Amino acid sequence: MKPVNLLCMLALPAIWGASFLFMRIAVPQLGALNTAFLRVLFSSIGLLAILLLLRTRWRFQGKLHIALLLGTLNAGLPFLLFSIAARSLPAAYLAVLNATAPLMGALFGALFFSEKMERRQILGLLLGLAGVGILTKVGPVAMHGPQVWALAACLLATSCYGVSGFLTKRLINDRGGLDSKLLAFGSQLGATALLLPFFAIQLTDASNPLRDHAVSIAPGTWFALLGLGLMCSALAYILFFRLIADIGPVKSLTVTFLIPVFGMLWGKLFLDEPLSWAYAGGGALIGTALLLVLKPASAQAGDSKLAR
Repeated sequence: MKPVNLLCMLALPAIWGASFLFMRIAVPQLGALNTAFLRVLFSSIGLLAILLLLRTRWRFQGKLHIALLLGTLNAGLPFLLFSIAARSLPAAYLAVLNATAPLMGALFGALFFSEKMERRQILGLLLGLAGVGILTKVGPVAMHGPQVWALAACLLATSCYGVSGFLTKRLINDRGGLDSKLLAFGSQLGATALLLPFFAIQLTDASNPLRDHAVSIAPGTWFALLGLGLMCSALAYILFFRLIADIGPVKSLTVTFLIPVFGMLWGKLFLDEPLSWAYAGGGALIGTALLLVLKPASAQAGDSKLAR
């Protein structure tokens, strides 16, 4: 693996782990929809500034509409779903559940993209489900109505990630590719377009904090939104799309191995969220599941030869 790809795989978990911290700060004051929309809006603005600063040539090669469509799956819907979940679940929960993205990728790859699923991958999916079960049963947050819906929202969001990774490979990378900065910008524009009508409708509600009370919103909330948009979305998606182009969608999703670690760390340091052995138990099972799902078949074959 190239050093630059390894660096991306180390930087992305720290950046995306911080996104759950930022959501936990912004959502209680702004609401889920406002947070998700402003995240993709700031991300689009940040990416536009990067493209202009780097004088990137606007060569979408006829793939702009695909990038916009992908943005609904890899940003718009999952950002909104995780923002909804952030109302009821701590950052550590969100980060651990986010780690199921590669499992969803493997499942949907087998169901819809003709990807072969081996026994070890089936076992990995079962272990992943067991890890989620441990987290929900013995974790520090009692799972009642709102928390159960938040859990479902997280899993639906990671399903979006799993599907969008394969669609990016098939519709973009297998058709000549596209500059990762342009792809990231197009996807964030698509996410912004998806959420804009709902944001506009909600803005007419007198209780919306952005309507008449935007000035009273705490500076820390605006900082969290800027962190979500510029760092956790604009910068992160440039890095992520570059990884997909270089090493493929499933391997790229291995960055989720370390996201729970950073999610728990940032939640503890900045929000004083409680830690629990349930995180270790559920996280270990999900981590083992990822190893089984993402381990290359050739490596497995090589191991069996050495065992003989």
